[in-house]
Amino acid sequence: MKTLIDRLGREHALSRAEWIALLRSRDAETARYLFGKAREARRRYYGDDVYIRGLIEFTNCCRNDCYYCGIRRSNTRASRYRLTEEEILACCREGWAIGYRTFVLQGGEDPAWGPDRIAALVASIKQAFPACAVTLSVGEHDRETYRRWFEAGADRYLLRQETADNAHYRLLHPPELSPENRKRCLWDLKEIGYQVGCGLMAGSPGQGPEQLAEDFLFMRELEPDMVGIGPFVPARHTPFADQPAGSLDLTLFLLGLVRLMLPNVLLPATTALGTVHPRGRELGMLAGANVCMPNLSPPGVRDKYALYDHKLCTGEEAAQNLQSLRERMASIGCRVVVARGDHKPR
Repeated sequence: MKTLIDRLGREHALSRAEWIALLRSRDAETARYLFGKAREARRRYYGDDVYIRGLIEFTNCCRNDCYYCGIRRSNTRASRYRLTEEEILACCREGWAIGYRTFVLQGGEDPAWGPDRIAALVASIKQAFPACAVTLSVGEHDRETYRRWFEAGADRYLLRQETADNAHYRLLHPPELSPENRKRCLWDLKEIGYQVGCGLMAGSPGQGPEQLAEDFLFMRELEPDMVGIGPFVPARHTPFADQPAGSLDLTLFLLGLVRLMLPNVLLPATTALGTVHPRGRELGMLAGANVCMPNLSPPGVRDKYALYDHKLCTGEEAAQNLQSLRERMASIGCRVVVARGDHKPR
């Protein structure tokens, strides 16, 4: 399998059969070899710099009913909230003072936050902080809505495909959502000019090497600027509440493969990684990641944005705890930098 890893590092592509073979053969020795190659690939573009993003989870209201998600509309036990524009701008002011130069606005597909309101919010943030980058992560919308937000000043957009395998997608989502529309959104975002992020849950129900191979083939075609991969963590009061969680080892292996396939990608070590292991974010960096997204949301709502159970919200994930993050990254030879952290072309 080392031969396949070496070829992935040179050619940045494998066939479907080769992806399946590599994923099936995953073991500790192969992983160690992969992670060394992934760190080398990351250093060619980003050195050992870690870019930080201030994550603002501004609404946990959602019109969708995805089977895995703790804020799905059918979860009547979720404690719902919406931040106001002033609360969001206050988070940005605090984040800017600390050293954050990218703000990630993440929320459910909330009808109360329509296209006009989000456009006005983006414009307000860019007016207050012209040198910042604004990332949106608010789900599926039509092309003109995406264009409007881009023209208002949004720089990046995160929208995980969750799975590029159509049958697997339908296993994870209700009938009103389609894999075709999810992929259409990603292509629209790319064509409009966003820095685009896609991604998936490692170990989601029904996922195996065959499904993951489809993800890698899709991501190679899309060539996203960012890829978000975290372990599947079940959420209570959802259809998948009793399903086993995705493993740390699989998640790290996928991060390493993404880094070799897309060597200049922006690759976060996610909050979910920190949730499943106390050193999850450090291990993510050692597997090839180079982005962290500490939480800038008001402390009183962090535990309410519960996409999955046992979400890390003890303070270690907080944006205000930046010195601790610097020390943790320094312990593995990485350096947290104050910068927008834009995607670097090949």
